[in-house]
Amino acid sequence: MLLVTLACLLLVGSASPASAHATLIATDPAEGSVLEVAPEQVTFTFNESVIGVPAGIKVFDATGEEVASSATVRDAQLLVALEEEVGEGTLMVVWRLVSADGHPIGGSLRFSVGAPSEAVDVPTADAVADTDAPRLLGVVRWLGYVGLLVAAGVAAFAVLFLPAGRDVDPSRRRLRTTVRVATVLAALGWMAAVPLVALYQLGLPASALGDGSTWSALAPTEYVVPALVVVGLLLGASCLPLSAPDRSRSVLVLAGCAIALAAPAFTGHTRAARPEALVIGVDVLHLLAGAVWLGGLVAIGLVLGDLASRDDSGALTLNRFSTWASAVLAALVVTGTVSAWRIAGSWAALLDTGYGTLLLVKVLLVVVAIAIATWNRFSLLPRLRQTIRRQDRTSAAAVLVRTTLAEAGVLVAVLVVTGFLVDRSPEVRVEVTAASVGAGTASRTVELVDISAVVTLDPPAVGPATITLEMTDAAGEPAEGYEAPRLRLRLSTGDVDLGDVVLSNLGPGVYAGDVVLPTAGTWEVQVSLRTTEFDNPVKTVELDVS
Repeated sequence: MLLVTLACLLLVGSASPASAHATLIATDPAEGSVLEVAPEQVTFTFNESVIGVPAGIKVFDATGEEVASSATVRDAQLLVALEEEVGEGTLMVVWRLVSADGHPIGGSLRFSVGAPSEAVDVPTADAVADTDAPRLLGVVRWLGYVGLLVAAGVAAFAVLFLPAGRDVDPSRRRLRTTVRVATVLAALGWMAAVPLVALYQLGLPASALGDGSTWSALAPTEYVVPALVVVGLLLGASCLPLSAPDRSRSVLVLAGCAIALAAPAFTGHTRAARPEALVIGVDVLHLLAGAVWLGGLVAIGLVLGDLASRDDSGALTLNRFSTWASAVLAALVVTGTVSAWRIAGSWAALLDTGYGTLLLVKVLLVVVAIAIATWNRFSLLPRLRQTIRRQDRTSAAAVLVRTTLAEAGVLVAVLVVTGFLVDRSPEVRVEVTAASVGAGTASRTVELVDISAVVTLDPPAVGPATITLEMTDAAGEPAEGYEAPRLRLRLSTGDVDLGDVVLSNLGPGVYAGDVVLPTAGTWEVQVSLRTTEFDNPVKTVELDVS
């Protein structure tokens, strides 16, 4: 099983990146542009649909005074209309939206009318709220997921694995009490998360919870998912009997648990990953497997001692569950790998972001749990089955209970990490460095009078990329123009124009900038370089993006 885990992790290294959340790909007017007259409307274009936030869009002039405006969201576009006349000078549009995966995103756009202002005093730091999830939300998420998996898993164990017979009824009562307590914890966690999600997504203070606009701005899934979790668990807990259940009751218990476990897959990161049906299905299977594993371990820790002290029913029950657990572990590894592949997408995402670090911690904890499970399955369980005397059987069962609870404790730690992963953005931050150009690049050379420039795109694929311009003279030495070069990116068909690329100087004659390519095709890169006070050659090259 450890080899399977490592093999699956290697798959992540060769996976293509998935869409983490909405990314701004174009603005009209462009960042830093100078216009002759003020535009009636400012347009922001993203690579996926976004959700508007009340009071999330503000426009300021150079003095920091707010300019009257209104905002409209249409699928992947944000339209900001200026509702009052503005004079010459610099304007700043500060925006905050919510991505399809539930993560808030924010930024600002600066442009000028007539000429840039000499001094700009815009409260960008105060206007854009923090987009990092609060720790309290992570704690509440953990409580909700622990309650959900324990309640559903213990209920499923009671109807699937416990033997029939009145002598097992005391164990059933203990498990039913556990299910009800876990259901209450899950309900508290999932319902308490709703107002915290509202404040997190909208970037508002706690006092905003008294405003109706705060609640109406949340996506319907933020209400529906917690409701389904609570209703499903209440159905399972209420139908769980004190004695061996009949077929109809067992179906109701399992149906309630399935509803509760499937609901969380319809919100969060899975809403932004593609293909959506595959990712949601994998997420549902992942939660089902996790509930069977964690809930089964908790149930074994509660009832194995009693069952083993009577006869061999404890060993038989554990053997039956252990057989299922092997399939559950395989399902967890496969579904977890697919989820990481679709959401993280690369080793860079695992090693260079907070999301990736937490994901690696989760993987390591799961490996520890698998190691304990392997020890239980192939060492302690056979020892329990081979015992004959009651005293030896009780002693062997006590050891197995302790290791089982240790395994469950590791899984609870996994859920602690999961609670913080749910609301953390998996965005991969692409840093521009001099060594960012390597294998898997697309390059073209342009001649700008006496300067030769090499344009390189790394990687030449849909998603985040780095575009680099390296300029040399006739002798092959680094060269500079009269001013810094300018690059403009547009799709050859004219459907998408990303505008000017913001370039950073990496050294003599080397400039680079980050871009997000929303679609494949042939992209035109317009290179403009003022070589003298009067000469400004402009050349265009084409780069193929897969």
